[in-house]
Amino acid sequence: MENKAHAPSPTFESAVLLMTVFVVGLCTIIYELLIGSVSSYFLGDSVKQFSITIGLTMTAMGIGTLLSRYIQEHLLRWFITIEILLGVVGGFSVPVLFAAYSYTSMYYPIMVSLILVIGIFIGLEIPLLTRIMEKHYALRANISNVLSLDYFGAFAATLLFPFILLPFFGIFKSSLIAGGLNVAVGMFTLWCFRSILDLRNLRMLPIAASVAAIILVGMFWGSQSLIHAWETTIYEDRVIYSQQSTYQKVVITKHRDDVRLYLDGNLQFSSIDEYRYHEALVHVPMGLTSHRENILILGGGDGLAAREVLKYADVKAITLVDLDPLVTELASTHEMIRHINHESFGDERIKVVNHDAYQYLLEGTDYFDVIIADLPDPKNSGLSRLYSREFYKLAKRRLAKQGIFVTQSTSPFFAKQAFWSIHKTLETAGFPFVAPYHAYVPSFGDWGFILASHVPISKDALTITVPTRFVGSGNVQGLFGFSRDLMVADILPSSLDNPTILQYYLDGWKYWN
Repeated sequence: MENKAHAPSPTFESAVLLMTVFVVGLCTIIYELLIGSVSSYFLGDSVKQFSITIGLTMTAMGIGTLLSRYIQEHLLRWFITIEILLGVVGGFSVPVLFAAYSYTSMYYPIMVSLILVIGIFIGLEIPLLTRIMEKHYALRANISNVLSLDYFGAFAATLLFPFILLPFFGIFKSSLIAGGLNVAVGMFTLWCFRSILDLRNLRMLPIAASVAAIILVGMFWGSQSLIHAWETTIYEDRVIYSQQSTYQKVVITKHRDDVRLYLDGNLQFSSIDEYRYHEALVHVPMGLTSHRENILILGGGDGLAAREVLKYADVKAITLVDLDPLVTELASTHEMIRHINHESFGDERIKVVNHDAYQYLLEGTDYFDVIIADLPDPKNSGLSRLYSREFYKLAKRRLAKQGIFVTQSTSPFFAKQAFWSIHKTLETAGFPFVAPYHAYVPSFGDWGFILASHVPISKDALTITVPTRFVGSGNVQGLFGFSRDLMVADILPSSLDNPTILQYYLDGWKYWN
């Protein structure tokens, strides 16, 4: 039995315990969001990763709740011990997952083990707290207080994670902060109830809490060095810039003259050969139309597609819509990126809009002569909607009568089913004329693009009159040819309700990654 001498007042004791319930609910959701985000970052398919994380966590919480019945006495002592252990395991969950992905081939077993351990500890917390507080409240009020504060803590976490933790601290530090909260709850509870617990018989508990706190704080302050060490194992070249935005991890690397931009670990461009990609993306549609006064670029926050569009003197306005302000800011301010994009964002014809491309098409009313979709590959559910029938219908609605739409369409060699699914989706979106083409980009391999228009696309009329290094009137016709091994039949279109593009993409790249 706990020592009853010099116990805190019932009011103070209940207030402390209610506070711990709120923090418990807060940390529970943060751990789920952290592990789901890390797995999505490394493996793609965010729906799958979050489903696994949430499902396993709930199952483990059920196991923990069942196990709590076997704890008959010393409830407060058990609760403090669990908080300290949860703080250590949860706090180190992201660093461990980073290491598992970088240095082992056992990411999934390690991820599952972490989720189960964290979930079991979480499942033990609430039953213990409910039983500890039963002396202060009647059963009905006790359950109501505990569950409501647990849910309020969970709600606070859903706001704290995307708006404060992720943009200001990043995933790595956020896990250490959450772990620190659990340890802090354990230490604070230990201090508040020190007379009840009789610490003379529990010397190891405050020592363990102090050691856990010191290690978490130390890792927090040394996290930049740890992240840098980890990034040097992930990226081939020297990392010169690394920042977590609200939406993604932005990394720039450099090796000699080769500057590379990565978003969530995915290569966006290499300065050695990006011109092949961007010239194929921009000059094929621009060379097929004489109407190109008003241009819309969806994505392309690095300013490289805009650089190519600005070569046309008859272009009067370019609207560039990119979700992430950090990327467009880098394109405007980072010396190396500005050099590569020829300071395109400094041109008065460009208007940068930081907005979701889907929502921009949905909400706007302007018409555009050329719409260029320079968007990331459909590697998760959020991005796959930008390759859906509904998205292409919106683009079709915003396209001028003589206008041309073009989208990058992943690799017709590495992910051929995804490539032809995009083609099929554009057809089912109502575009009467759809034409695929591809170009070899050494950093990416064989890369695909698809044109769509209200009017016939005459490839023979395609002329390129601006300065280029790769595409020209002499070789551009060859981009439209596909060998037999790149063709696929019986492909389904993609929609918001049935995003087939996501599975096609993941299946295609599974082997090559």
